[in-house]
Amino acid sequence: MRTLSQVAAVAVSLTFLSACGGGGDEPPPPPEQTTAAETETAATQEAPAPTADSTDTIDGTTLAEFTADPAHGGEVFQQCAACHVLEPGVNRVGPSLAGVVGREAGTVEGYNYTPANANSGITWTPEKLFQYLENPQRVVPGTKMAFAGLSDGQDRADVIAYLESGGE
Repeated sequence: MRTLSQVAAVAVSLTFLSACGGGGDEPPPPPEQTTAAETETAATQEAPAPTADSTDTIDGTTLAEFTADPAHGGEVFQQCAACHVLEPGVNRVGPSLAGVVGREAGTVEGYNYTPANANSGITWTPEKLFQYLENPQRVVPGTKMAFAGLSDGQDRADVIAYLESGGE
């Protein structure tokens, strides 16, 4: 997979060659296509991590823009349930999410956090969770959470409401 700058460099080179007649009789091949997902991934990888108190999202939305549905959040949470539970003191691949809203990152007893998460300085406010759930690796670079994130703001708002409800 090529980065946007590599694709741009190839396009400029091909344009220059064709303008100078250096491309022979055959038209130059088209530059490698980049999907929208690759473009977004490259942009988020190049962007610095937000500060612990920032809640800016990639898509520009805020939690306040959504009316949350905890029941739907429970359905969306099923994606999380392979690694997380809402039972206090029960850690799986990921830490228990019981009482996560309002808790400092990296503080669940008995869970082995990465230094990136444990030292992030983050308090999991609803707004910070909204940002984190969009792209966890952007918010906590070096986290071992492999989940790509929830691009839909409504789904993020619903999961947060479900977490706040304690899973009820």
